[in-house]
Amino acid sequence: MGDGLVDGGAVLFVGIGAMGEPMSSRIANAGAYRVVVTDADAQRASAVAARIGAVAATPEESAGPLHEFRTVVLSLPSSPVVESVLLGDGGIFGRLDPGSVVIDMSSSTPASTRALAATAARLRLGYLDAPVSGGVAKARTGELSIMVGGEEAVFASRRELLESMGTTITHVGGPGTGHAMKALNNLLSAIGLIGAAEVLATATKFGIEPRIALDVLNASTGRNQATEVKYGRYVLSRSFDSGFAMQLMVKDLRIALEIAHDARIPVPMSASALEEWTAAFDALGQNADHTEIAEYVERRAGVLLTEPTDAAIAAS
Repeated sequence: MGDGLVDGGAVLFVGIGAMGEPMSSRIANAGAYRVVVTDADAQRASAVAARIGAVAATPEESAGPLHEFRTVVLSLPSSPVVESVLLGDGGIFGRLDPGSVVIDMSSSTPASTRALAATAARLRLGYLDAPVSGGVAKARTGELSIMVGGEEAVFASRRELLESMGTTITHVGGPGTGHAMKALNNLLSAIGLIGAAEVLATATKFGIEPRIALDVLNASTGRNQATEVKYGRYVLSRSFDSGFAMQLMVKDLRIALEIAHDARIPVPMSASALEEWTAAFDALGQNADHTEIAEYVERRAGVLLTEPTDAAIAAS
């Protein structure tokens, strides 16, 4: 792990899941960084490294001093995992040189993020929370929206690296604000998704073809990102393979509701959305894609949101 650096320095990317793989690939393809990837699944890390032109390190290999790394990027499932990686036995915080920067691109809890940022500051480390929006498709093309919390000077020092992964990079405020904004964005997205499912199910029950109803919505004021992108691509096609798990959406909704409750903001619509998403997750199981919220609505409505078959088109 110690052979030569290129201009941008060495980057340790921790967590090579559905989002971590394309994001680390974008950094590697930028050409200015030597990228080392590591994951709890060492075989996956090796396979990803071979595909993207990076170096793989097993957790054991990356457990020593991290002198060569100016930047550590995290793409992990939750705040408890982030805390364990940074603060647990042999945690990353204790092995970085002062002046290094940790960028948490997970969907973490803002309160945890603020505490980690304070710890980083005491260790003379930079800390940014930089969650993303756009899903796997945008991660592959480097067109993510990245919302960043942390000190402005630290953000400026790593903006170029973030630009290798996204086209809209917004510094939204101090520590934790990036993660708060991500959760709130996903709350609104979730409301749009389930609202569109209910509208399309009602239109279908009334006798309007789902594709026709969707086309009308997308030419009218009811359109949103769910109707413009997700319903045609993942629901009417019946693929339900957006790459973003329903359990992660539910986690983000809970974070968003906690933020609202802590701020003493009444959010009855948001609370209702969380209740429905939780019920859908309980019904559909751990492996459900978040776009399967439409299938949950379909089951209760007794309709199917799908493209018309060739036979139906011929008979019309």
